[in-house]
Amino acid sequence: MNDRPAKSELVALPPIPAKRYFTIGEVSELCGVKPHVLRYWEQEFTQLKPVKRRGNRRYYQHHEVLLIRRIRELLYEQGFTISGARNKLDTRAYGGIQEEYDAQASVNDIAPVDVPAPLDRELIRSELLDILGLLRQGQ
Repeated sequence: MNDRPAKSELVALPPIPAKRYFTIGEVSELCGVKPHVLRYWEQEFTQLKPVKRRGNRRYYQHHEVLLIRRIRELLYEQGFTISGARNKLDTRAYGGIQEEYDAQASVNDIAPVDVPAPLDRELIRSELLDILGLLRQGQ
């Protein structure tokens, strides 16, 4: 029972939504890899470290989803072994070839993002002080 898809079964992956965190189920769908494979890859690739919160639930960030897609490409499409893919990623990270994959990442892989307006720190500070005053009055 092999979970690796055949080369003929490899399909285009969906675009990555503009979110800060993704659950393991979402990443599984975005990357075409089953959750147990993602958990295994966390043990094999030191670069892959999702945030763990309540009850040891994993939350992946955007850069980790891109990394998982890269690992998937190396293993499933280019035929690397786990150690070969690990070495390839280490070489890229330490050899200054970070742009290699970044340049390959298509603009279509990333959903458009609404850029929020810059924060007005003074306004936030004054609102927080107002809230603090209200809380102190309620005591």
